[in-house]
Amino acid sequence: MFIYTLMILSTLFTQNPSIYDYSFTSIDGQEVNFSDFKGKTILIVNTASKCGFTKQYKDLQALHEQNEDLVIIGFPANNFGSQEPGANEEIQEFCEKNYGVTFLLAEKVDVKGKEISPIFDYLTKAENPDFTGDIKWNFEKFLINKEGKLVHRYRSAVNPLDKSIVDNI
Repeated sequence: MFIYTLMILSTLFTQNPSIYDYSFTSIDGQEVNFSDFKGKTILIVNTASKCGFTKQYKDLQALHEQNEDLVIIGFPANNFGSQEPGANEEIQEFCEKNYGVTFLLAEKVDVKGKEISPIFDYLTKAENPDFTGDIKWNFEKFLINKEGKLVHRYRSAVNPLDKSIVDNI
């Protein structure tokens, strides 16, 4: 039995994790599993309400409305210049009132540092054709294909409606 247990544990620790192994809490407190989105393209964005890139909420919403098979998830974070100081309720109200956001928002998380959210720890290390490593600023984007693989990563300045994103959905 001991050997069998060791074999199972060894298999678990040597397999590459998948996006579908993770979950998060939505901004309204609901547990959400990434496995619920199997077969859909996912765009994950770390967001902030008081950033020069905040206007990207508008284009994220437009992208959401144009693509029914695309799941957009905004993860508010206060890691850069204290540009997301509000509580979850304030963030949600701001996004709805100012940008008409109806895409999925997560509760506020850390996207770097000692308290990094497990999903961002995974995403910043996951192989992709662009780059790995720490997030540099608000509104970095991670595009996951329908098979759950990180296929592109974009820095903050890349607009959500940029051809490089739209063509890969």
